[in-house]
Amino acid sequence: MLTDCVPGWPVGEAGHIKLRSPLPLSRGVRRGWAAGLAAERKPVMEIRKGIGVSAGVVVCAATVYSPDELRIGRRSIPITEIARERNRLLEAITASSDDIRTLRDATSRNLGKETGAIFDFHLGLLNDPELLKTFNEGIDKFHLTAEYAVHKALRDYGRIFLEHSNPLFRDRVKDIYDIERRLVHKLIGRERGRIADITEPSVLVAHDLTPSQMASLNKGRVRAIAIEAGGQTSHSAIIANSMGIPAVLGLENITHEVTTGDMMIVNGFSGLVIINPDEATIAEHRRYEERAHRYENSLAEIRDLPARTTDGVDITLLGNIEFPHEIANTLAKGAQGIGLYRTEFLYLASEKEPTEEDHYNAYMEVAEKMAGKPVVIRTLDLGADKYFLQGDQPKEDNPFLGCRSIRLCLGNMRMFKTQLRALLRASAHGDIRIMFPMISHVMELRQAKMMLKDVMEELDYEGIDYNRSLQVGMMIEVPSAALMCHAYVHDVNFFSIGSNDLVQYTLAVDRGNQKVASLYTAAHPAVLSLIRTVIRQSQKGKIGVSLCGEMAGEKEFTVLLLGMGMRSLSIAPHNIPLIKKVIRSTNLRDAQKIARKVMSFEHPQQVTAYLHDETRKLVPDIFAVESPTG
Repeated sequence: MLTDCVPGWPVGEAGHIKLRSPLPLSRGVRRGWAAGLAAERKPVMEIRKGIGVSAGVVVCAATVYSPDELRIGRRSIPITEIARERNRLLEAITASSDDIRTLRDATSRNLGKETGAIFDFHLGLLNDPELLKTFNEGIDKFHLTAEYAVHKALRDYGRIFLEHSNPLFRDRVKDIYDIERRLVHKLIGRERGRIADITEPSVLVAHDLTPSQMASLNKGRVRAIAIEAGGQTSHSAIIANSMGIPAVLGLENITHEVTTGDMMIVNGFSGLVIINPDEATIAEHRRYEERAHRYENSLAEIRDLPARTTDGVDITLLGNIEFPHEIANTLAKGAQGIGLYRTEFLYLASEKEPTEEDHYNAYMEVAEKMAGKPVVIRTLDLGADKYFLQGDQPKEDNPFLGCRSIRLCLGNMRMFKTQLRALLRASAHGDIRIMFPMISHVMELRQAKMMLKDVMEELDYEGIDYNRSLQVGMMIEVPSAALMCHAYVHDVNFFSIGSNDLVQYTLAVDRGNQKVASLYTAAHPAVLSLIRTVIRQSQKGKIGVSLCGEMAGEKEFTVLLLGMGMRSLSIAPHNIPLIKKVIRSTNLRDAQKIARKVMSFEHPQQVTAYLHDETRKLVPDIFAVESPTG
C-alpha cells in the first residue's frame, strides 16, 4: 500500500517505490528500513496555501494520481510490416478521435459548449495533415513502430511548445502528452482511465490534470481536487468550476507530501488545504459542513425577497459569470441581473479566434436566459495572466503593467470590432450593457467609444438593428482612474469598481504571489479612500456605480460599502444569499456611522477587526457557520 512507503520517496501507480538511483544497500536491508520508517511514521498535521478556484469545503481521504510513464522502446520493423503499421496508426487515430468527440459532446451537454470546446485542440491535432505526415515518415523512412513514431513526433512537438514565449502555448504541452498517451494506449492495447476508476469518495491529488481527465471525473466520487500546477485560468480551474467540484491549485509539491489514504481538508473558498488533520480538526470541519449545509438551505428561503435594508433602502445584487450556462444557478441564487460577464473565456476555451457569430451566439444566449434583466458585458480582458493561443504576444517583463485589456483591444482593432459588432447586434434582444476594462486615462475611453460609434454607423448602413440607447460604462481598476473619475462621468452611464485589480495596483502587490499575499487586502485605508472617491463622484455626476470584485462578496465589507453610498454589488452567485442576509439585517443610518469610523483608521488590521465585530453584532448566525480555515 502507498501508506507503507518511505515518506518522501516517489511512488508509482501500484504503490511501488521508484528509486532515482540504486541505494548501496541489500534488498533485505532496504525492505526492513522502509518498514521500520513506515511503522514509526506519525502523520503531522500540515496546512498549505494555494489558489482557491472552485468554492466549497470537503473533508475526505486522498487519492494520489501519478500517471504512468510511457516507456516506448525503439524497434525497427521490416519493410513488409510498413503497411501494417500505417493501418494500425490510422485505426488508433480514428478510435482516439471518436473517443474525444464523444468526450467533447458529453462535456458540452453537461458543462456548456464553451467548456467542451477545449477538446477541439485535441481533435485539430489528431487531424493535422502535417503531424500525420510526420508519423508516417517515421514508419516509412526510419522503419519505426507506429507507437514509437507517435511518441517521438509528439515529444518533439511538445518541446517546441515548451520553448514558446506565449505561456498558453507552454500550458498546452500537457494536452499534447495527453494525446500521445491516448494514441499509444490504443496502439499497444492498454486501456486508460485510472482516475475514472476511483471507487471511493476522494480528494484527488495530482501534479496536473488534462482536460480529458478532468471531464472524466465522477463528481460523486471525486469530492475535491488539489493540484500542484495551474491557476485561475487553467483548464482544470474552468472545468472544476463548471462541475462544482471544490478545487485548490498552485500547491507546490503536494504530491510528495500526501499519500493515498491520508485524510485531507480542501477549502476552495480560501485556498487552504490541511493534510493529516488531527481528530479535533476533522470533527470541527465535519460540524462545519453540516452547519453550512443547513444554513445554505435556510438562506434559500430569502431568494425571492428584496435586498432591502431595515429602513427600506433597496440594494441591487448582481452576479458575475464566465459562461452562459451559469445563468440558471445565478438566477436560482436570487441575482437581479448580471453585473460582470467575462468574455475572454470565449478565447481561452477555444483553439481558434472566436468569430462574430461565436460572440453573438454567446451574448444572445445570456440575453434570452436573463429575459429582460440587465446584463453588463465586459469587453476583452486578455493579457497579463490570460493569453489566447493564437495571440502570440511578445514576452513582457511586467505583463500586468503591459499590453493587456483595453490596451490590447485598441492595438488590435479588427479583433475589438468583431466583439463590438456582436455586442451591438445582441443588444436588440435584451438589456445588454457594454463595459470597458482597465481604463487608465480619458483618451483610452474616448478611443473605445469612438470605435463603438464607428461600428454603430456600420450597422446602420447595413440595416442591422441594435439598441441605440445602450448603456456604456467603464471599470475603475487603477488608481489613476479612481483619482480622475470626475473627468469620466460625462462620458459613461456607469462605473464598476474592480476591487481585485484596484487593490493590486494601489498597493503594488501581485495578488497571485503567495510571498506577498499577506500585504494584499481591500481593507487598506488607501483602497477604501479611492472607493469612496469613486462613489462620491458618481453620485455628483448622477451616474450608476457598482462594485464587482471579490470584496463585494465578503460579508464584513457589506455594511461598510452601504455606509459609503454603494447601492449595487456584483458578486459570485454562491455569495448572493449571504450578502442579501447582511443587507436585510442592516440599518443604513448605522452603516453610515460605521463607514465614518472606518475612514478614521490608519491600519488595515484595525479596519478588518472593527468590521468583523460590527458584522457579527448584526448577523451573529452567519459567523456560527464560518469556515474554520477561513
